[in-house]
Amino acid sequence: MTNLQAPIGVFDSGVGGISTLRTLAQALPKENFIFYGDSKNAPYGEKAANTVIALSQQVVDELRKQQVKAIVIACNTATSAAKPALIAANPDIPLLGIEPALKEAVDAGKKHILVMATPLTLSQPKYLAQRDRFSQQALIQSLPCPGLADLIEGGAAQLPAIERLLASLLRPLSDQPIDAVVLGCTHYPFITELIRQKFAPSTAFYTGYEGVANNLKATLAQAQLLRPESHQQQVRFMSSRNTVSELKLYQQLFDHGIEIAHG
Repeated sequence: MTNLQAPIGVFDSGVGGISTLRTLAQALPKENFIFYGDSKNAPYGEKAANTVIALSQQVVDELRKQQVKAIVIACNTATSAAKPALIAANPDIPLLGIEPALKEAVDAGKKHILVMATPLTLSQPKYLAQRDRFSQQALIQSLPCPGLADLIEGGAAQLPAIERLLASLLRPLSDQPIDAVVLGCTHYPFITELIRQKFAPSTAFYTGYEGVANNLKATLAQAQLLRPESHQQQVRFMSSRNTVSELKLYQQLFDHGIEIAHG
């Protein structure tokens, strides 16, 4: 296998990154992908930063054993907490990550933006610097959502608990004129419709998928790693919780983009 034909590695703390993977696979149809979900250790968002760095490096090591040509961190928390350390430890491979799409919302002219993310993502210097950079252009509110990614990881069986937690988190914001919601955790798009019900119909939602897809395209092009020929795209799944049911769930979410709210 030549370097150009090697797959692209994508990882997340669990199932959330599959939502990102779908966009990457559509944007780069000539490329093969390997997705690794660290579901045994999910979620990352309420762990210490040094723990997230260690877990992320373990996943990177697993992906590198598969001879991937680039790695995408499809986890906002791991991007925020671990990306600089991962780049420093792996200087010989392109490594990039998804980030909360705050710039996208500001560029669209939104003036009252809510960023929903894990506590660790919202506490990291990278997000805080981005928030401060745009604070003159919009009113930006940061909403830590402890426990939400963990419930989403549990699938449709956790739907009642997800609805209760959302109601508790969003109730204090019910009278505010929020015109944009940034979903700053890749698990959250699986419950987009549940979240959307809490806001005005005109409220816009942002995920960061297009940004990381464009970044990946540009990074591969610059490194001359884009696969030139068309072929039948292959997407393979791996998990730290290496069970048949877990891998089947990954495939179902990738194939159908199932929203947990819809079973």
